[in-house]
Amino acid sequence: MRSRLFVLLGSIALAACGGDDATSGDPDAPATGVTYYQDLKPIIDAKCLGCHVAGGIAPFELDTVDKVSEMAGVVIENVVAKTMPPWPVNADCNQYFGDRSLTAEQIALFQAWQRDGFQAGDPAHPGAPLQVETLRLSRVDQTLRMAAPYTPQTTTENPDEYRCFVIPWTAATTKYVTGFAAQPGNPKVVHHVIAFYAKPNEVAAYQQLDADEPGPGYRCFGGSGGPSRTWLGAWAPGSLGSDMPAGTGLQVEPGSAVILQMHYNVLQAGPEPDQTAIQFKLDDTVTKVATIQPWANPQWLGSQLMHIPPNAADTMHSFEFDATLATGGPFQIYSAGLHMHQLGTRIKATATTAGGVEQCLAQIDDWNFHWQGTYALRAPLTFNRGDKLKVECHWDNTIANQPIVGGQPRTPTDVYWGEGTGDEMCLGVFYIAPL
Repeated sequence: MRSRLFVLLGSIALAACGGDDATSGDPDAPATGVTYYQDLKPIIDAKCLGCHVAGGIAPFELDTVDKVSEMAGVVIENVVAKTMPPWPVNADCNQYFGDRSLTAEQIALFQAWQRDGFQAGDPAHPGAPLQVETLRLSRVDQTLRMAAPYTPQTTTENPDEYRCFVIPWTAATTKYVTGFAAQPGNPKVVHHVIAFYAKPNEVAAYQQLDADEPGPGYRCFGGSGGPSRTWLGAWAPGSLGSDMPAGTGLQVEPGSAVILQMHYNVLQAGPEPDQTAIQFKLDDTVTKVATIQPWANPQWLGSQLMHIPPNAADTMHSFEFDATLATGGPFQIYSAGLHMHQLGTRIKATATTAGGVEQCLAQIDDWNFHWQGTYALRAPLTFNRGDKLKVECHWDNTIANQPIVGGQPRTPTDVYWGEGTGDEMCLGVFYIAPL
C-alpha cells in the first residue's frame, strides 16, 4: 500500500510539469504529431469518462482538454503502468465482456503526446469516436433509497460499522431483477454495499430488528442480521453496475423487502452522513432463474483457521469443493468476482472437471482493494457433478504493504477471517443458473 502511495505522489509531481508543457508555445501554430483532439480525446471519451466526470467516482474530471492537460502527468503515469483504466483481471485467464483496458497502441499514443509537447490540436475536427463495449445498466425501472441520511457511529480507533436498512419492495407483481447498480451517497465512508432479499414472510422479522434499535437501521455485522442469505446485488469500490446475462434474472415477489447492508469505514473521511440508493432493471419473465452465490470456506468463519501471520510476505490459503453439492445439480457460471481486503496481493478462481481439466474463471495478479469488480464470461462455464471449484488467495502482511493510518503504516499483527477492513477475506462471488 505504501509503495502505491509513493507512485501517486510521484504522479502528482509529474502532473504539474504536464500542465506547464501543455500550455507553452504558440497556441496558433499548427499541430504536428500526436494531439489531444485528434488522437487522445476518442480514447479518453470511450475509456475514462465513465468515472472521470462531474459526479463520477473518480477524484478529478477528464472531460476537457484543459483538465486532461492539467493532470497529464498523473494520466500518463497510470496509463503506462496499466492501472488506468482499471481492469486488473489477467487477460490470459479468460475472455470477458466490457474489457476497459487499453491496447499497446493506445498506450503508445499517450506517451507520444507527452513526447510531442502535449499539443491540443484542432477542436473543430476531433478524431472519430471509438466503438467500445461498456457494461452498464441499460435502463432503470426501480430506484430504492435509504429513507434518511445516516452518519456512521464510528471512530478512527473503531472505524467499521455494519448497518442494515429495511427498504420495502414496491413492485406489485412478481418481478425478475435483470440489472443492478448502486449509487453510494458518500463514497468516502462506504466500504461496500450488499442488497439482501427478504421474502414476504421474513419482512416482519427485519422490521422488528429495525424497531429494536434507535435511529435509522440496525447493526448487522457479517450479514443481513436475519434469515436471508440471498443477494440481489452488491457494490464495492470500482463496481459500476450492469445488466444480468441475457435471459436470466433474480426472482422477487411482491410484499418483499431489500435489506441494504452498508459497511461504513471512517478512516479516510471521519464520520459523515450517507444516503445510498440502489437501482434495478426489472422484467416480468426470464428463461432461467439465477442466483448470486458467494462461496468461501465455512470453516474460516468465526475461527482463526485462516491465519495470516505478521511480517510474512506471502501467506496463501485456498478452498476447493464440488459446488453442485450446494446447488443440488449442474449449473452454469456466468460471471466471477473476487474479494479480499487491504493485505491481498493476488487471487484466482478456477474450475477443474472430474477428468482433471482446469479452466480459469478470474485471476488478479496485482490485487488493488480499491478496484474490485465482477467479470462477465463471454462463454458461460458449465459445472457438472464431480467438478471442483477452487479459490486461492495470497497476502503480504509486512510493514511495506500495510494501510496508512494516521499518516503511518499500520503495525503488522496476526490477521484472520473477519468482516472489518483490518481483517481479511478470501471469497468468490459467482452469478449462476441451473442447466
